[in-house]
Amino acid sequence: MENILQDKFRFVVYTADLSHFVRRGVVEIDRAIPGVSWLIILHAPRKSLDTVLRNQWRNFRRNGWRWIFYQTIEILNRLLTRKRRAEHCLLVPGYEFTETGFHQLRNIRVLKVDDIHASSVVEMIRNFDPQLGLSLAAPILKPAVFSLPKLGTLNLHKGKLPEYRGMPPVFWELWNDEQSVGCSVHWVEAGLDSGAIVREASVLRKRYSSLRGLQLHLDGLGVELMRDAVLDVTSNLVNALPQTVGGHIYRKPTLAQQARLKAELARRQPSAISQPIRLFKATAYFLTLWSYRLFVRRFRKPRVTVLLYHRVSDDVRDNLTVGIEQFDRQMTLLRKHCHCLSIEEVITNVHLKLKVGKPIVCVTFDDGYEDNYLHAAPILLKQGIPAAFFVTTGIVGTNLPFPHDVRRKNPLIRNMNWEQLKKMHELGFTVGSHSVTHIDCAAETEDIVRCELEQSLSDLRRELGIQHPIFAYPYGGRANMTSARLDIVKKAGYAGCLSAYGGVNEGVIDSFNILRGGIHWEYSDLAFLCQCEGIA
Repeated sequence: MENILQDKFRFVVYTADLSHFVRRGVVEIDRAIPGVSWLIILHAPRKSLDTVLRNQWRNFRRNGWRWIFYQTIEILNRLLTRKRRAEHCLLVPGYEFTETGFHQLRNIRVLKVDDIHASSVVEMIRNFDPQLGLSLAAPILKPAVFSLPKLGTLNLHKGKLPEYRGMPPVFWELWNDEQSVGCSVHWVEAGLDSGAIVREASVLRKRYSSLRGLQLHLDGLGVELMRDAVLDVTSNLVNALPQTVGGHIYRKPTLAQQARLKAELARRQPSAISQPIRLFKATAYFLTLWSYRLFVRRFRKPRVTVLLYHRVSDDVRDNLTVGIEQFDRQMTLLRKHCHCLSIEEVITNVHLKLKVGKPIVCVTFDDGYEDNYLHAAPILLKQGIPAAFFVTTGIVGTNLPFPHDVRRKNPLIRNMNWEQLKKMHELGFTVGSHSVTHIDCAAETEDIVRCELEQSLSDLRRELGIQHPIFAYPYGGRANMTSARLDIVKKAGYAGCLSAYGGVNEGVIDSFNILRGGIHWEYSDLAFLCQCEGIA
């Protein structure tokens, strides 16, 4: 193995879906191990009409009438959803994870094939002479393919082994009411998901966890697990553990099973209003939204809606929290219906030069909770949406609770550390100040406010190299900031100041009076879109 590891690294990736998280996984490994040459084998078979019809009949027999309804919805979604244009802006966080950025990496070659096991493909991989293979969202591999790399092939399996072999991720763990879900990296061998385990981790199921929310969590965790497993292999530090006897192989659930689990999980979610009121509000939001788009939007001054988040978590449901699945859905809506700006672009009034015909929105976070790094950032990267994170620098890297969490008697909520913030800053996210100890600027003396601002500025410069950060003052109400304290903010060297008492920014924006409105779990998708338009 030592002679192999002295060579220039050549890795082959087997996949059937070059999705965001597959691309991100490759790039994360490429960053961790410089000088790798990559060959991506994308299995994309062309299906004949006969094959399609047989598959449809097989699924109808398995799922019954639900399959007709399911397929109708799928076809309508494809017809009504326009293909998203490729991202070309280098300022997009995680640009290298986008399709455009990924294909610009010169050391990565993508080969799209009809059959990953074809003799011509096998010969091409053999000529590439890879040291290591990676199976990422790949079809079941045959020995002729997974045995080609000298060291073998690693597979990322989003499930606990050996208990949950097969697919799909998370579903059967929730079906069996498990209290945690697993993620594993193992060597590929002839048996399905049966090879020795190189790395594994688990995620605790939270009070309000959803299927999609846990799947998103595993997507991000899987990127880190595979990166660390490859580092183990290339450093000759692997201590793979054979799987224990037993376990079970699961297959794709029927639509009836999916509907049953969805209904069961929905019953566990809180509901602030009754069904009739929810229907009434949905109708009102729908009529308001489309009336505004048809008759009002074109006559308004250029405006920017700045959204304020605090936590993306399934632990609690309060007015500072949105769920993981909910946040993913909201960012999908932003990407589809809005034009997203960074906070720096808002401050420089870029919106005055834009003619996009869509609401202009900016995403921000306050406080510095760890779930911002674990849940929010991966979703923002997936959607290519810029965001700003305003952190309380004296609480970063500690277990200290925020004053508002103490008053609410919340359980301990973990905070981000400087290493996580550094990673987010390197990815292209904005990091700004939220003071040192989350003070009320209007209630404290000028000396305390000045000291907090100067210390927070010093922390950000020392840890992240940010020279002129933006300040979002804690609590964010009109009564929590005065003109005298705002002068201190300006003199300290900050580039702008954000509030949190609602409102929309119209016309020319004062960089030291940027209005924001908070988002929490009670926002329906229609209410969220109305908020983005500035009419909620």
